[in-house]
Amino acid sequence: MSPDTALLTPRILVADDTRDIHKDIRKILCPDQGPAELNEIESQLFGTAARTSGKLDKTFRVDSAYQGKEALAMLESALTAGAPYAMAFVDMRMPPGWDGIETIRHLWARQPDLQVVICTAYSDHSWQDIVQELGSTDNFVVLKKPFDNIELLQLAHALTMKWQLAKQARLRLNELDQLVAQQTAKLTLANEQLRAEIRRRERTELKLRGSEHRFQLAFKASAIPMAIMHAPTRTHLEVNEAFVTLIGHEREEILGSSPHDLKMLVHADDYDRAMEHVRQHGRVRDQHIRITNKDGFHRDTLVSLEPVVLGEEPCVLVAMLDVSEQKKLEAQLRQSQKMDAIGQLAAGVAHDFNNLLTIIHGHASLQLARPNQDEQARNSLIQVKMAADRAASLTRQLLAFSRKQVMQFRPLCLNATIVQSEAMLQRLLGETIQLECKPMPGTAPVLADGNSIGQVLINLAVNARDAMVEGGRLHITTRSRELDSHSKGAHPDARPGAFVQLTVADNGCGMDTQILSRIFEPFFTTKPPGKGTGLGLSTVYGIIKQHGGWMEVESKPSEGSKFHVFLELTDREPENLDNPSPLPSLNPPTPTQQATILVVEDEDVLREFVTSVLDDQGYKVLQAGDGIEAQRVAEAYCEPIDLLLTDMVMPNGVSGIDLAKTLIAARKELRVLFTSGYSQELMDNADRLLSGRNFLPKPFDVNRLLKTVRNCLESSMPQDLSEREYAATIQQDQRFQRPGL
Repeated sequence: MSPDTALLTPRILVADDTRDIHKDIRKILCPDQGPAELNEIESQLFGTAARTSGKLDKTFRVDSAYQGKEALAMLESALTAGAPYAMAFVDMRMPPGWDGIETIRHLWARQPDLQVVICTAYSDHSWQDIVQELGSTDNFVVLKKPFDNIELLQLAHALTMKWQLAKQARLRLNELDQLVAQQTAKLTLANEQLRAEIRRRERTELKLRGSEHRFQLAFKASAIPMAIMHAPTRTHLEVNEAFVTLIGHEREEILGSSPHDLKMLVHADDYDRAMEHVRQHGRVRDQHIRITNKDGFHRDTLVSLEPVVLGEEPCVLVAMLDVSEQKKLEAQLRQSQKMDAIGQLAAGVAHDFNNLLTIIHGHASLQLARPNQDEQARNSLIQVKMAADRAASLTRQLLAFSRKQVMQFRPLCLNATIVQSEAMLQRLLGETIQLECKPMPGTAPVLADGNSIGQVLINLAVNARDAMVEGGRLHITTRSRELDSHSKGAHPDARPGAFVQLTVADNGCGMDTQILSRIFEPFFTTKPPGKGTGLGLSTVYGIIKQHGGWMEVESKPSEGSKFHVFLELTDREPENLDNPSPLPSLNPPTPTQQATILVVEDEDVLREFVTSVLDDQGYKVLQAGDGIEAQRVAEAYCEPIDLLLTDMVMPNGVSGIDLAKTLIAARKELRVLFTSGYSQELMDNADRLLSGRNFLPKPFDVNRLLKTVRNCLESSMPQDLSEREYAATIQQDQRFQRPGL
């Protein structure tokens, strides 16, 4: 089995001394004639006739071992064959031989990423005991016997998916390592150029030895910080202006003093080792030494030492290149690339998950609308619908982190947003935390989505609250910033221009550098299990990136944290959105309307669901699986088509925008309703695409589908836009491609 096949058909190892357990698990995960038992459960749950055939969404390859040592041998064989197991069901007791705990230890020793379900029929093994034996890890769960079939199937799907995602993430990180290697090669080339420059200066200095005046001119004019040091006493005899600027001390303080006297070395023995290397090997090239200037700031430098003789005195020519900003940019670039990779992965998962949630949510709401529903089944359907809503909220956070959700960008007064949110934020913070909002008067508006900026304020406030367990102060301020090429800072996203700086500062516990490097990663949290999802700051990061801004963070342990958000100013006046125009009537259509709707969706089950709902309401429905098929259907249909309901992102090279453009050219009165669960493509047209009018975000239920269809059909012009605006909307963006992991 190839690695790609292993991802498509996950392998599962069952280690249990009871053969009936193997049969039961295999029956659940690998049914021969379709999931008959699951169909029966579905029939009881939804009140529909049981299906006689069908396939699971995912198939598994299940292998059996009856003792721990046998399980280890099978795992090693799988690794050797390049088809590792994604997860294992391990019985707690397997006499004689290894018990479950010992077996898991051996399995993890060979394959640390193996997902494990511990099966036990005894109550004498508590969670705390198992954690104490195996250590704190998220690679195992405990399943009590007798187990529920659905629960076991869900565990198999969830844990194998987790293993697959982790494997894909590792592959992506390998690609990032290659990118880092390329950057390292560029830096090596830069170092070679620097060494070539130093060699050139050495030749110049040899030529100028006979003329002290000419030597002084070249030495002082050098842009590289340089000094002449007396080798025996290690005191500075001469320094140039660049060296004085780097160290921060006055020239008179430096001359006659050693690096130790000036306390300029972070590690006191760095110069000692460098001078010893000069004594033994004659020179030092590009040795990394951290120094401290007079103001106490640390700087990273590459130091080169060259022995010279001046007036028969042994001296050392010191060349010190400041690479602090370069190192900072390298670290930020690596972090940005890592976050982009994780964001792409999260967006792909959220897009596909939104399609599934639309099916779950839609069918649940459809069944709930049926009369004479059994009360127990109705309650179960309500729970399914509520769970789908919660899952949709999670996918929205993932899309916000990955900067792929739809936003309504409007000129927004950030100060007004802060003032309006102050009362709500104070309730979130509680009585032990004092909130101070001091927006700078006269700050110009920014082009932003009001709901998203509100979410940024809430997430930053909640993050600060959790850092101030015993109470404290939270300051929210704004000020205008004008950045040029010199003052824009070292952040890779910073650029010249006029910006507003939003600062959220607390006096909480603060963070060390290790935590700071990971705070924007999704699902990373320092809170105990069950206390947080780890999506708060990653959501803020994604929203600000989608607004074209950036964030800077200052924090030290026990000194609190400051989050600086930079958003570009706009010269457009803020809009008055207090009294928005009412939407048209949202009553469901009657069968007598006989509108014709072309439904285009590449997800078969979702397309059938939408078609069924519209057909039940009396609409005449045409359907297609992609843009190419939709064009053929439209060409073959001679009568008018009133509405095109299309997904934005589809396979085979024809997106929803491409399809709409083609069909509108032939059918001038065609209205278009877009739908998507992954909507980066809408960013350029977000001010023209309105939820409930001509855009239907996934997931959606039956009522929302019917209301949006009616709104779109009853609009006087397509999407309530002028003909020129509508054409511009359709033709503006041609970048759509099917997203993938």
